[in-house]
This record gives sequence, structure tokens and C-alpha cells, in this order.
Amino acid sequence: MLSYLLQKIGYAFLTLFGVITVIFLLFNILPGDPARMMLGQNETAEQVAIVKKKYGFDQPLSKQYLYYLNDLSPLSFHSSNEDDYTFLSEKKYNATQLFTVGETTVVLKAPYLRESFQKNGKKVSSVISETLPNTFVLAVSAIIIAMILGVLLGIVSAMYKDSWLDKLIQLISTFGMSVPSFFSAIIFAWLFGFLLHEYTGLNMTGSLYEVDDFGEGKYIQWKNLILPAIVLGIRPLAVVSQLMRNSLLEVMSTDYIRTAKAKGLKLFTIIRKHALKNAMNPVVTAISGWFASMLAGAVFVEYIFGWNGLGKEIVNALNTLDLPVIMGAVIVIASLFIIINIFVDVIYGWLDPKIRS
Repeated sequence: MLSYLLQKIGYAFLTLFGVITVIFLLFNILPGDPARMMLGQNETAEQVAIVKKKYGFDQPLSKQYLYYLNDLSPLSFHSSNEDDYTFLSEKKYNATQLFTVGETTVVLKAPYLRESFQKNGKKVSSVISETLPNTFVLAVSAIIIAMILGVLLGIVSAMYKDSWLDKLIQLISTFGMSVPSFFSAIIFAWLFGFLLHEYTGLNMTGSLYEVDDFGEGKYIQWKNLILPAIVLGIRPLAVVSQLMRNSLLEVMSTDYIRTAKAKGLKLFTIIRKHALKNAMNPVVTAISGWFASMLAGAVFVEYIFGWNGLGKEIVNALNTLDLPVIMGAVIVIASLFIIINIFVDVIYGWLDPKIRS
């Protein structure tokens, strides 16, 4: 099991390294000068030169790439020369020094995602840490809705196979999988937040935390979570219901289920006690994948509903060309994908020893 885990971690590091490389090259071959993006339209040549030197933009692309890897690596190398980009500044790095060789100091630190171009030098890690919890709450709520309703609809559909109810559920599932999230978000916001606002009490936009009318503090507004969570959960709900139906029908055709039927057990009892557990395997696989994708796929849903999460922050960063925020957010999302996939692989390896061989 240990070798299997180490193998998965090794693949994960290679994948993450590839993602970081692609992101760096993609954003550094784009037209435009990052230093001028930071300073705006009224920059002077002296200001541009200072910014380029401070952030290493005056160096060749290969050296900038090494700087970026050094910033992201927990184990990194830093110079004692104040004019060097890698100078061990307390403002940039919260690091623990390990040892020094000549003018180079080796430190242990958290990954440094650099500073925002548009938020007065605010660290990208701070921007992400402020918005990611809201996205996490939204994704968890959406996946709970998808899991509960999807499993129930799948069971009902399997129990009444080929009936009008089964066909209706299949039609709704197909429609749910085909409709883009941004379109569903617009429809739900307009219908339940505007037209039916008097009856639902829901708003078209709003985030988890809101400031009270007197500006004295924040309070949690749970009702703002309802519409974006439902919209974000529609597509995984449709997938789960289809998977649950097909998996349950396959399990119901096995010999031990036929034996249970021959003993005179009721259909609901057979499903609850014997078939449901075995039919859940593909559903769990789908849910783990969807949860990871929701963290990235919440971009349009958050923006339309005004949900202050990482997705909305990415859209704002794209509009203002805040490259460090975009790059940092993509790396964090990719890292979450990788971690969740490792976790799922380890669970499968533990449950089924044949997978580890």
C-alpha cells in the first residue's frame, strides 16, 4: 500500500509541475508588459524599470521561470544580496531558515504566489484564502443536493423502469446535463429572485456574508446560498441520477438479488438492505470528480449571483489583467483536483487490493 501511495504522489507532483509550467508559459507569452499592467496608464520609464527589477521581469524568460518555481517550492533558495529578486525579505516570505552556503540560504516556507497587480500589493495567497472558503461552502452544498436528490431519483427511476415516471426522470436528467450552468443561473436568478421574489424571499444576487444596514459588522445570510447551490448542483444531480439508475438495475439482475426476491422480500427492502450499497460505487466515483470540478466550474455561477468566491475573483482578475491572481487561483484549483484524485485512488486501493497490483 505504501508503494502504491508513493507512486500516486509521484504522478501528482509530475502533473502539478506540468500545470505550473503551462500556466507560466501561457501567461508570459501573452502580449503586454506585466510592469505596465501593474502601474496603469500614467507610468514613467523609471517606474517601469523599478517594477521590472523588483519582480524579476527584466530577466530572461528561463530565469523568470526558475524564480517562479523557487517561489512556489516549499524548499527554496534565497540570496543575501538585496538587489537580487530572491532576497530573503520578511515581507515576501514567511520562512524558516535551514542552512546557509555562502550567499545562498535554504529555507522552508509556504508556497509564495506573489502579489496582486491591482490590490495595492496584497498577497495572492491572502486573496485566495479570503474567497476559497465561500467557494468551498457553495461546492459542498451543491454536491449534497446532487447526491441526495440524484440517488433518490435514480432509485425511483430503477424501481419503476420503463414507466412514465422513469421516462420523465430520464428527460429531466438529459435536460439538466445539456443546459449550461451560466444559462441556468440567469433563469433561476430572474425567476426566483425577481419575478417570484415576493413569494420566495430570495434575492437575485448576494453572498454568504453581508454587511448590516448600519455597517457595524458582517452576518451570515444563508438564503443567498440556495439558488447558486441548486444551479451548481443541477448537472451533477442529472449525472448521479442516471448512474444510480443504471447501476441499480445492473445490481438487481445479479443472482443474490434474485435469491432475495425468491425469499419473498419486498422490493424496497431488497434495495435498501442488499442492492443500494453495491450500486453506490460508480456514484461515489462521479461525486468525487464532480466535487473537484465544481471548485473550478463555479466561476460563472458565482459571478451571476454575486457570490464572493474564488470563481468571481478569477473573473474580476481577468477583467483587470491581474495575472498573479489568475495564475495563483488556477494552481490552487489544480492542486485541489490532484489531492482529491489521490484521496479517491487511495480509498479504491484500500477497498480493492487488485487495483494496487
